[in-house]
Amino acid sequence: MAGNGAPRRAGPRAVVALALLLGGITVAYGWVVARHLRDDARDTSRLLGRVFAGLNDPRPDAATNALLDLAAQVRSLGIPIAVTDAAGHVTATANAPPGVDADSVALRHWIAGLDGVNAPIVQPGVGTIHYGPLPAARRFTVLAVLEGAVFLSLALLAVWAYRSQVAAARDRLWVAMARESAHQLGTPLMSLTGWIAYLRENPGTPLNELADHLEADAERLERVAKRFERIGRPARREPVGLGAVAERVVSYFRPRLPTLASPVTLALEAAGPGPTALGDPVLIEWAVEAVIKNAIDALSGRGGRIDVTVDAVGTAARVSVRDDGPGLSAEVRARLFEPGTSTKAGGWGIGLALARRIVEQQHGGRVSYHPGAAGSGSLFVLEFPLGSAT
Repeated sequence: MAGNGAPRRAGPRAVVALALLLGGITVAYGWVVARHLRDDARDTSRLLGRVFAGLNDPRPDAATNALLDLAAQVRSLGIPIAVTDAAGHVTATANAPPGVDADSVALRHWIAGLDGVNAPIVQPGVGTIHYGPLPAARRFTVLAVLEGAVFLSLALLAVWAYRSQVAAARDRLWVAMARESAHQLGTPLMSLTGWIAYLRENPGTPLNELADHLEADAERLERVAKRFERIGRPARREPVGLGAVAERVVSYFRPRLPTLASPVTLALEAAGPGPTALGDPVLIEWAVEAVIKNAIDALSGRGGRIDVTVDAVGTAARVSVRDDGPGLSAEVRARLFEPGTSTKAGGWGIGLALARRIVEQQHGGRVSYHPGAAGSGSLFVLEFPLGSAT
């Protein structure tokens, strides 16, 4: 396992190192560019001052000298420049690409490229200065490339992190569902094993005394199979009597609760098979059972009482499950319905998350938790939109 995980860890580490390296280079290069911009601004101001003074000098050769001085200054700044006379002949170039001066066609194309970047400076009767971008522009291009590389590295890191998170969540979900399936099947299988052991110890026991219990376990195995068959499919829409659902769940758990050491009492208060909700009977029973099983687990090893109440309030059909267990801490309550949250040793915390998904996402209802008085006990309420019995 360690050998398989090492390459996956090395990948993001390399990306992080590359992003940090490129980020450091970008910051340093940006500082260099800013310093050059300050120097260029100072030199350009001085240069414009000299040119302005020369062009306004009344002496005959002052304008020409100003243009020549401009060419010399621009050359020192690294700006590509070409000077043409009044007839259009090239009289001087500076910072031109290698080989351009020897080819008149290439020279003209280069000058046209300079004019495409900056409008030439024309002095009537004297000549024209064609000049290209400042070196700072090229530095900004390099800076943009570096920043793009940094952003690309960060984007790759974000994609890797997202995919890793999705993969981890998927793995946790599969493990949780596997454990939930084993948990769902475990209760009837253990019950069947217990009845078989009882028959072996009491071979004369009439089978009709155990038939109802064996039938209940067989029916539960069938319902569990149907539950997992319903995962990923659209929820059905048919009238479901919540009282009948709660009665079925309570009737199954009640004879299997501890009665000697740490006894648990499970009581149901429901006025007949109703009220009626519109939904998927298999999934609704799963949600009700998950909440009741959660209450049973809360009383494990300490005993207590669980009261299940089914009623209707306004437009909502409700199933309320109250226990007098130890209650839940504020930390657990904050993430109670998230997959993986469990106070039970070895628990995977998938039951309440499934119940909430079934009730809220697939039936448009609501699941809520209410702490008991003085911080002890818990109350879970499952609310479904009230439907018609027909």
